[in-house]
Amino acid sequence: MQDKINIGLVEDQFLFREGMKAILSSYDEFEVIFESEDGFSVLDKLSNSEVVPDVLLVDLSLPQKGDESFDGIAVTDAVVENFPEIKILILSVHDDDAFVAELIERGAHGYLVKDSDPSEVTEAIKAVYTKGSYINQKTLLAIQKKMNQKHKPKFRKDEDVPLTKREIDVLRLVCQQKTTGEIAEELFISSKTVDGHRNNLLQKTHSRNVAGLVLYAIKKNLIESS
Repeated sequence: MQDKINIGLVEDQFLFREGMKAILSSYDEFEVIFESEDGFSVLDKLSNSEVVPDVLLVDLSLPQKGDESFDGIAVTDAVVENFPEIKILILSVHDDDAFVAELIERGAHGYLVKDSDPSEVTEAIKAVYTKGSYINQKTLLAIQKKMNQKHKPKFRKDEDVPLTKREIDVLRLVCQQKTTGEIAEELFISSKTVDGHRNNLLQKTHSRNVAGLVLYAIKKNLIESS
């Protein structure tokens, strides 16, 4: 594993962006290598970058150009499609269940409100980088609440492929934010086998990433959020 986690910031508020850079730069394991003050230029900047970020912190509300909009949702869609290796962590002033559930469904790896403690932001960055997701209790509850509403996120009709008992075991441990090594140790299987089960789960559930597996598990009542 590389020495530092390369981080990108997509944030239009200069003072907030500079504040985040100062906080993250105080940690030896982080390096901010990418910045964008709007969503429109993100793909071009990433395409022209020698090194792309491991984790991209994206503001949900980004400035428009005239009547055109390219907000955090659009950035998430574009990065997931063109740079699927980049982990996306949403930072937003919106603490809304619908936003949380929708962004996780679209492929974001975690969601935090902007008034989060810096220690939680750094914890979230490490989690999405090493484990593939950061789903805190607030996010779990938001997803569950969204699932219980009348207008639920759309899932494929053919998603109900039966999961094996072992796959369910792995899924539940993934939802507990366990690493591959921790899952392997707990289930007395190899890390390679864990990766195989995780890949099968992604295919069977049509999930984009580990955060999507959490969304699926909540929908199927395979884990508790309280």
